[in-house]
Amino acid sequence: MMRYSKVPAHLLTMSLSDPHQVVKAYTQNSIWRNRDHFFAGHPSIIQFLQQKWAKEMNYILRKELFTFKDNKIAVEFWYEYQDASDEMKWKRCYGIEHWTFDEEGKMEKRMMSGNDLLLGKDGNGDGRWFEGLKPEEVDEVKFPEGHS
Repeated sequence: MMRYSKVPAHLLTMSLSDPHQVVKAYTQNSIWRNRDHFFAGHPSIIQFLQQKWAKEMNYILRKELFTFKDNKIAVEFWYEYQDASDEMKWKRCYGIEHWTFDEEGKMEKRMMSGNDLLLGKDGNGDGRWFEGLKPEEVDEVKFPEGHS
């Protein structure tokens, strides 16, 4: 049952936007790939997340279990944010994460592939899926056909 509980627990932790809390779920030497960034270890994870959340303002995330086998889980994710490095334009990131866990249940590897989409005319946010929702409400959203 560990695999089922890991996704909501990870979602809750990431929604806090607190790198020092997030890193507790990872092994000391956890290996990460986030798009084109490759790094390992708690200090690097904390630094990465601090930079991520300084850029991605008003961040709201949804994750769903995609598949699992043994100590590996794949999740689909969608999140919306305002890009502080791009005039606070609204964007949505879609993607897949692959997680590998050690024997104690800590994540020892996290591989993320994601793509960003500008939301609305010039990033004004039109078409947001999670507008006005609390993190615990995002699972109620029905995605439009074609995921536009």
